[in-house]
Amino acid sequence: MPSAKTEERHDNAKGLDVMHPALALRLLASGQQAAAKSVDAAIEQISAAAALAAQVLSAGGRLAYAGAGSSGLMAMADALELPGTYGIPQEQIIILLAGGAASLADLAGGYEDDMDLARADVRNSGVTAGDCLISVSASGSTPYALAAADEAKKRGAKVIAIANNAAAPLFKGADVSILLQTPPEVVSGSTRMGAGTAQKIAFNMFSTLVGIHLGHVLDGHMVNLRADNIKLQGRAMRIVCDITGVSAAEAGRLIKAASGSVKVAILLASGAEDVAAAEAALKSANQNLRRAIEIVSHR
Repeated sequence: MPSAKTEERHDNAKGLDVMHPALALRLLASGQQAAAKSVDAAIEQISAAAALAAQVLSAGGRLAYAGAGSSGLMAMADALELPGTYGIPQEQIIILLAGGAASLADLAGGYEDDMDLARADVRNSGVTAGDCLISVSASGSTPYALAAADEAKKRGAKVIAIANNAAAPLFKGADVSILLQTPPEVVSGSTRMGAGTAQKIAFNMFSTLVGIHLGHVLDGHMVNLRADNIKLQGRAMRIVCDITGVSAAEAGRLIKAASGSVKVAILLASGAEDVAAAEAALKSANQNLRRAIEIVSHR
């Protein structure tokens, strides 16, 4: 069994329950900040994971997220954002949270021990060769996370493992292992805190780099967003304005002509003759907007 730093007691936590509230909060904040720094040592692994996931998605495969408890919630949060932020089709994203919808009402711990449930969840989701599964566990030994990763591997899928303890069993057999070696929690074993913070940061970095690899980010803009509410419609207009220099009115007209596609609207403003030409440029550029702009601007 690996040394479980996530279960150890924090050196400064003695007397936490009788501290002045402001002092307790400062200690809690410093614990979160120290955990966040652990991500720095995992840059290369996160980069490798994003490259693998982007390769799978661009080839038409699916990206599955698996986890239990608070780690599962971190995974689910990242997965749910991908369609809206980067326009990745929902059918290419799979969420395997131990206990499913029942865990959203009561995050009961029993589900995380159910290896048969994990294997059934992976099988029922249809994960297979050509797909990629990300399994996350703070301890790196959660039975649900272990079984999900093992079942996905047996079915030919690529596996990315994320854990907060060195030598975690979850890393065994993974194609990419991401170690987020967070210090002991201020409240011992409460891995929704520091470990969860590090996981959230790592997931944010991972999915953003996936979006970049897929050509869905240009100069810090999410150019493949799904503008399905007033806020995002306004953001889409600002993106077109910022990248192309057109007026807000013209941006709105172009987005409408492009049936809501920010990428196509930008290409229309950049020299594409019509929507068909813009879409052809995107196809030729494998959906990378920067390369597509070069195509239409040199015609």
